[in-house]
Amino acid sequence: MTLQTSDVHAFEAHATDADLDDLRARLAAARLPEAETVYRAAPDPRRWDQGVPLADLVDVVNYWRTGYNWRSFETRLNQIGQYRTTIDDLGIHFLHRRSTRADATPLILTHGWPGSIAEFTHAMDELADPKSADAPAFHVVVPSLPGFGHSDKPATTGWGTEKIAASWVELMGRLGYSKFVAHGGDWGGVITTILGGRFPEHVLGIHTTVAQAPPGLTTDGLTAAERKWTEETRNFWGHHAAYAKQQATRPQTIGYSLVDSPVGLLAWILDKFAEWSDTEDSPFETISRDSVLDNVTLYWLTRTGASSARIYYESHNSLDPELRVDVPSAISAYPRDIEKYPRAWAQERFRQIVRWRSPETGGHFPSLEVPEYFVKDLQEGLAAVLAAGGSRS
Repeated sequence: MTLQTSDVHAFEAHATDADLDDLRARLAAARLPEAETVYRAAPDPRRWDQGVPLADLVDVVNYWRTGYNWRSFETRLNQIGQYRTTIDDLGIHFLHRRSTRADATPLILTHGWPGSIAEFTHAMDELADPKSADAPAFHVVVPSLPGFGHSDKPATTGWGTEKIAASWVELMGRLGYSKFVAHGGDWGGVITTILGGRFPEHVLGIHTTVAQAPPGLTTDGLTAAERKWTEETRNFWGHHAAYAKQQATRPQTIGYSLVDSPVGLLAWILDKFAEWSDTEDSPFETISRDSVLDNVTLYWLTRTGASSARIYYESHNSLDPELRVDVPSAISAYPRDIEKYPRAWAQERFRQIVRWRSPETGGHFPSLEVPEYFVKDLQEGLAAVLAAGGSRS
């Protein structure tokens, strides 16, 4: 049972049969372009040089239409426990899984784009009630970012990462959690960084998979491997970030396609799952089709293709260069993630790094790519945070 107040209300997701029928009809009637002009036989990462290959997309569309079961994921969400509350006139949706252990610590997990709460649903039980008595236990809260999933869509500007972080403090307080730890990746990592930097009186410590360094740091003294990290990150932003520029400057324009066409939405998101995961060719080497479609279908049914894109308009390149994080921090930099910063750079912002890990495998979606490792790493990282003083009263 979650702690409920007059400001927090239970919520259940239930898509109408009409919406699901409409989705299948749109998939069946999709107009597709010709095949890419860089066609190669699978497996070959160069097949994706122009985006999602036609054959791959057709295969996923057919499965989405004839084999995928949204009701299964919907049931899982309702079993975990879904709630909504209103903060600054905006409805915020969240999952809440309380631990049965008396020593559990409150934990907020924040997703990014093109992810959602679907990234964490499979991990919540083990985080709340771990099989090992030696592992830390958590009361787990997983909110949907404003404009994502079943959270409301902001009708005005202003809902950037700073405001979201402040809202998460308010959300946790309403649940009775005046002090908590936090984890995130992608936009969730930025929000988690802001939580640690702006709200040390509430945030015991953080774990993140993206530790953005302040600008202007030199590569002098870095190892060859660390220099490669900086080159890969610079190459990503210089040559693979058209999606971010589009959503930061014209989210409304791309939003029409994302809300009107399920195939367009799927391709826009699947492209990132392919490029950002630690695979040789297809993202389905490590992530199931069902997991990807749980995420995409949530976007589709909630009509959030445009509203979710606006987080880039609100916050792209807006992390305060002067922000410093003094609470205990655990950082895991996965090898195929899109942004990787050397520890020497990261510690210019994160002043108390108590655990640093560079896993051997994994990309931008570790909770889906390497789920068992992700949970263990998160448990151990937050245990280090708490041991370093994060459990202070």
